[in-house]
Amino acid sequence: MGSLTQMEKQLKAISDANRLKLLACLKRGEVCVCDLVDVLQVSQPAVSQQLRKLKEAGIILERKKGTWKHYRLNEKQSPYIQAVLDALEPITLQQCGSTCTSNEGDN
Repeated sequence: MGSLTQMEKQLKAISDANRLKLLACLKRGEVCVCDLVDVLQVSQPAVSQQLRKLKEAGIILERKKGTWKHYRLNEKQSPYIQAVLDALEPITLQQCGSTCTSNEGDN
């Protein structure tokens, strides 16, 4: 039953257009949350909430650097999630550059 619960959680996580856009952005590699705000044209807390749902489903991974969080696709995906990722066209981002990378320390 656990695998059905996980499948349900993952499918719910990708059943939203904004979360699919986020996944398309992450196809090119790790991205800072500040770079994703422009893609969805919503506030940073709203983007973080969408990312949290993908993280809880095990689809993406999070790394904190200074005060910012960076996200990337989990290398291990279930076949049905991988099929969706393969079908998404990557979205190229304009990165914020020094805004999020100038903070000291990796956590």
